[in-house]
Amino acid sequence: MSKNSNSKIGSPDKSPQSPRIGVYVCHCGSNIAGKVDVKDVASFAANLPNVIVSKEYVFMCSEPGQKQIQDDIRQHKLNRIVVAACSPSMHEKTFRKVLVSTGLNPYLLQMANIREQCSWVTEDAAAATEKAKAMVAGAVGRTQLLKPLKKSEVPVAQAIMVVGGGIAGVQAALQCADAGYKVYLVEKEQSIGGHMAMLDKTFPTLDCSACILTPKMVSVGQHPNIELLTYSEVESVGGYVGNIKVKVRRKATGVDYVKCNGCGICQEKCPAKADNEFEQNRNKRKAIYTMFPQAVPNKPVIDREACIFYQKGKCRACEKLCPKGAINFEDQDRFEDITVGSVILTTGHKIFDAKKMANFGYGRLPDVYTSLEFERMVNSSGYSHGHIKTSAGEVPKAVGIIHCVGSRDKRHLPHCSQICCMYSLKFAHLIREHTGADVYNFYIDMRCVGKGYEQFYDRMLHEGVHMIRGKVAEVLPQATAAPSEKGRLVATVEDTLAGTIRKIPLDMVILANGIQAADDAGKVARTFGVSRDPDGFFMEQHPKLNPFGTTDQCVFIAGTCAGPKDIPHTVSQASAAAAGAITILKQENLSIESITATVHADRCSGCRICNQVCPYEAIKYNEEMKASCVDEGLCRGCGTCVAACPSGAIEGNHFTSEQIMSELEMLLSFKSYAKPPAKEEVL
Repeated sequence: MSKNSNSKIGSPDKSPQSPRIGVYVCHCGSNIAGKVDVKDVASFAANLPNVIVSKEYVFMCSEPGQKQIQDDIRQHKLNRIVVAACSPSMHEKTFRKVLVSTGLNPYLLQMANIREQCSWVTEDAAAATEKAKAMVAGAVGRTQLLKPLKKSEVPVAQAIMVVGGGIAGVQAALQCADAGYKVYLVEKEQSIGGHMAMLDKTFPTLDCSACILTPKMVSVGQHPNIELLTYSEVESVGGYVGNIKVKVRRKATGVDYVKCNGCGICQEKCPAKADNEFEQNRNKRKAIYTMFPQAVPNKPVIDREACIFYQKGKCRACEKLCPKGAINFEDQDRFEDITVGSVILTTGHKIFDAKKMANFGYGRLPDVYTSLEFERMVNSSGYSHGHIKTSAGEVPKAVGIIHCVGSRDKRHLPHCSQICCMYSLKFAHLIREHTGADVYNFYIDMRCVGKGYEQFYDRMLHEGVHMIRGKVAEVLPQATAAPSEKGRLVATVEDTLAGTIRKIPLDMVILANGIQAADDAGKVARTFGVSRDPDGFFMEQHPKLNPFGTTDQCVFIAGTCAGPKDIPHTVSQASAAAAGAITILKQENLSIESITATVHADRCSGCRICNQVCPYEAIKYNEEMKASCVDEGLCRGCGTCVAACPSGAIEGNHFTSEQIMSELEMLLSFKSYAKPPAKEEVL
């Protein structure tokens, strides 16, 4: 027996079915042991009913720790295992494999999370130790009633769906398609490309964004293994592991894409106009439009809210002038049911609404621009054809760039948006290059983490960009401006390095808006069963070991839907997610989770409440049996039906009422199992 272990070998019930439990308490380095007296907890567990072995070890998840469990199972004929360690979401699979390697059913394992739920959230060490004892006692109580569950396998559908057509979606789709798999790429806008299609240059190399993106977009449009579903949205998701059934709404475009050749005559002749979202509403587009000249597919859609025919029943100019007869005003939304083996979510982000910070004057002062507005201004294909000019049509002589607009602000976005420092430096270079104006970067801290990023920062310093460390308090019009300075702005900023308040006259202000979760992130998360972090971004299965997976083994995430990141990191994560999705399909067969619900037909009253509350539509009413039945392939074991059933006719496998009550009883009475202190010897 190792020095750092407590062990108790007892004589349990001789019945062949009696539980023989092994308890293993992990130090997790100092994560648990720094607060919890692990040796005391292991010693306490040795006195619990049916516990044959109780040990503690520095890292139970390590190979030596796993080997201890394997050896004890064989030597002491253990048939139940309790591991008191970290979250089951991190290492439950690890310890289940340990049981399987010794011939035990993997569902005869119970984990007590004494890290996240105890040591990390309990300040007092003595209280943390007592809480850990209670949790271990509860786990032992539940473990005694655990039953082996049988796993079944299902074939995996040999197709992948990518939701979102930005650079992350494009990269993931191409990688999966190049591996030989059928890919459905769903994009809600008219074209793929996402935010990257709006950019002028990319940092730190200053490559033309369109030059590196559009060839990949064309590859997506022409790839024989990719079915491009633009102007479409996921309506619902069903099915089960490896067989995900997705209903996609194909929104009515008003254009027959089979007939249309993208000649553009309809757009040229259309008399109706609407705000151009791609150009950040800085100019107008036609009611029948493509998002930008390099759009893929390069075939238009009709904006029904702007179209004269749909609003007033007149016009139809596009229909009359289309040489291919491709306009179809009778077009309606239609639905497609698609079955795939895995899904990659690449739904992107939105930029922070600068109007929420009124002190910067956005929306009120005409020469205050957001980051994307400036991207389109400086872009040669944008609304100003690449000319940097003020609202008065003049070339600016002084431009201020305000960092961290919304970011690192507890009132708005507590997180760092990661890319703002670098694209602000890029803006500074472009302004100097195009206009020669003085550029002031107002920053809190410079965060230039990436290959070549620090060198790019040094380059900007040598180009004469003014760097002022401090928060801008407000941007106001200059009240007492000279005639030559009419319309100029003044930024009031605390220069923390100079130790003074400065007022700097400017002709233009650019706001470095932070990145936040997309408006539909909540809906997408609910549809695909993905969790979100406190900032609203999709949550990964593990931030270090599996940053592209989710708690659903068949659903992966990539890009800024998972959190702020630059283009290189987005592409890297998309490639990793593609590899994960391909790995699922390579298995051909996947095991279905055995933790499902079961209906006891003799107790079912036929009220069908469970049919209505099941979020996965896994319960149907059987007219012949006069009872509800569970489709185990669809059931996710969430327990909603168990809680809702008024007759108590539904039981959750692995979470039966008896198991839960046993866990509660042991947890509440854990002190009764503490070994009494030794009596003082009487001389």
